[in-house]
Amino acid sequence: MSAACLLLMLLPLVSGQTYHWGPCPSPKVQPNFRIQQYQGKWYEIEKLPATFERGKCIEANYALRSDSTIRVQNSQFYKDKVRTIEGTAVILDPRQPAKLGVSFSYFTPYSPYWILTTDYFSLAVVYSCTDILRIFHVEYAWILGRSRFLPPQTVRYAKQLLMSERIDVVRMKATDQTGCQGK
Repeated sequence: MSAACLLLMLLPLVSGQTYHWGPCPSPKVQPNFRIQQYQGKWYEIEKLPATFERGKCIEANYALRSDSTIRVQNSQFYKDKVRTIEGTAVILDPRQPAKLGVSFSYFTPYSPYWILTTDYFSLAVVYSCTDILRIFHVEYAWILGRSRFLPPQTVRYAKQLLMSERIDVVRMKATDQTGCQGK
C-alpha cells in the first residue's frame, strides 16, 4: 500500500483534530517539573479541536496513586449529562518528568502529554503531538487554569508561548465554562 493511500485512509480519522504536514515539533517543556504540585483540579480554558471534547464545563483532576502512576479523571457536560472518563498517566522518563504519557484504555498506547509551562497555582500549558509516518502530525494543545476563567493577558501569554514553539494556535477555541455550578 502506498503512503498516499494510507494517508487518504487516515485523514477522516483526524478531521476533527488539528493536523499539519511534516513531523511533530519538539517544544521545550517545564524544567524541574513536580507532579506533586501539578496534581489536583484543572479547568480547560482553551484548546485546539479534539473530537473527544465536545461539551462544556471541561475539567481534569490529577492524583498520584500508590504505584506512582497518576489517575486522570476528565469530565465534561455534554448532551444534558456530566460525562467522565478515567485514565492513567505515567512519567515515561524520570529525566524529563514534564513529558507524561496518558492513556484512557488498557488497549491503547500512551499518548504524549507534555507540560510546556505551569506555575502550579493558576496556569498550565499542555501539548500533545503524534507523528503519522513523519508525513503529517496530529496535535492538541490546552490552556488550563485552576479557576474556570483566566485573565485575557494570561491566555495571550499562553498562546504566545505555544506560537514561540512553532505550534499553530489559529484553531484554538475557548471552552464554555459558564453555568457549571453543580455540573
